Amino acid sequence: MLYNQVVNKFARLCGALLMVCLLLTTNGGHVVAQQGGTSEYFPATGHTVSGEFWTFYQSIENADYVLGAPITEQFSDAKSGRVIQYFQRARFEYYPENAADQRVLLTAVGSFVMEHAVPSGELEPNNPIGCRKFDETGFSVCYAFLEFFDKNGGEWLVGKPISPFVFYNGRIVQYFERARFEWFPQNLEGQKVVLAELGRLYFDLLPEDAARLQPVRAENAPGDVRALAPNIFTWKAVTRTDDSQAVYVTVRDQTNRPVAGATAIITIHWAQGGEQRFAQTTDGQGLVNVPLRVQNQPHGSLAVIDVEVNYMGLSEKIQSSFRIWQ
Repeated sequence: MLYNQVVNKFARLCGALLMVCLLLTTNGGHVVAQQGGTSEYFPATGHTVSGEFWTFYQSIENADYVLGAPITEQFSDAKSGRVIQYFQRARFEYYPENAADQRVLLTAVGSFVMEHAVPSGELEPNNPIGCRKFDETGFSVCYAFLEFFDKNGGEWLVGKPISPFVFYNGRIVQYFERARFEWFPQNLEGQKVVLAELGRLYFDLLPEDAARLQPVRAENAPGDVRALAPNIFTWKAVTRTDDSQAVYVTVRDQTNRPVAGATAIITIHWAQGGEQRFAQTTDGQGLVNVPLRVQNQPHGSLAVIDVEVNYMGLSEKIQSSFRIWQ
């Protein structure tokens, strides 16, 4: 109970203050899949994870959320000569000389990106209860960040904390050796802590060759989108007459895989006759998130949401609504 109170206190505070066994080539081109394991093609980004990289990926619970989808193929790093692969939130490195369970290691993308970031201020926890201090770095993980840390690999996956709570782009974040946690108080419960796409940021900061981001069409890959299956839901089914709200749209294909790069046109029809329209592109998880502000709406009225999704000549329309109450 006390821990939940502390987590809730953190939420309120955030809202007030505004997450192959060998190197097969060294010519910088695509690498033949490592020996062992299988492979998986990710149609959302157009890249394949194979060999021991795929075995490692499968060993991580919620890997698609913690690591994201691959954004490049495997290739040999020009500086180190090691086989590497970029993901949305991580970079894999291959060490064939290591023991079998240590051949795939994660780059310290958090440490690297933090060196290039300029925070706008720090926030100290006002209560040490609900925090865990790491003596090696001198920083603590607290509240909802600590809960997320423990549920998603902890130190083994994201590393130790290397900063306090800091403000970055108007949001509370915390850096870890291999990740950056970000706080989204407007999100649904269980989704308020979000991992930044540091794999892509690391890729851009080096910088790597942008051509490696281009999708690669795999033979017989299940990546051909022949039908769209959009879905829509709101943060709150019922809001006050003056309130915050968020609309979420997910887009999947005929095989239930997320569709990245689809355009969602979201139109909000307010009871007083006004309209708001938003157009966003789905991310790697096939998701669009649109925050709203409910203002001066009549008690008991209904806000209607129309969504049109377009992708590669395909189009689908769906509708939803939420009630406005005193």
